[in-house]
Amino acid sequence: MSGTPSTPGYYEIRHTVGFEETNLVGNVYYVNYLRWQGRCREMFLKEKAPAVLEDVRDDLKLFTLKVECEFFSEITAFDELSIRMRLEELTQTQIQFSFDYVQITGGQENLVARGRQRIACMRGPNTNTVPSRVPEQLREALAPYAEGPKAAAAVKETAAARSKGV
Repeated sequence: MSGTPSTPGYYEIRHTVGFEETNLVGNVYYVNYLRWQGRCREMFLKEKAPAVLEDVRDDLKLFTLKVECEFFSEITAFDELSIRMRLEELTQTQIQFSFDYVQITGGQENLVARGRQRIACMRGPNTNTVPSRVPEQLREALAPYAEGPKAAAAVKETAAARSKGV
């Protein structure tokens, strides 16, 4: 997998499907779509919000609350994929991402699956974690990828609070 410069509206990683990601029938085993969501999120943090990674190494925990994926067509080994992540919803302590899985063949794009992932920001020792605000650096990094009214409103609210020094 490799990250590519972002296209307006989504963060993207590219991936070539390997044999180890397929089942006995030859199509991609469903759990890999969820792995790719996690990988896309991790690469986003590495490339767009490295300060948040430092925070994760310290006290911040990103708990996955929910993942889902809806499949439209099958893909197989050596298919080229674009995994595209958008910010769907942003609250004080939680983030919801949407993912499009796009097969790229000869310059043509085919949406093969769509997924979602909801995470909560938490802090504290493992025996006593409590909800924590989404870090400002992460809110700022996510702003260009906001999709829909909930995400756009949350990004605007963050920008307004920042301009007021809140």
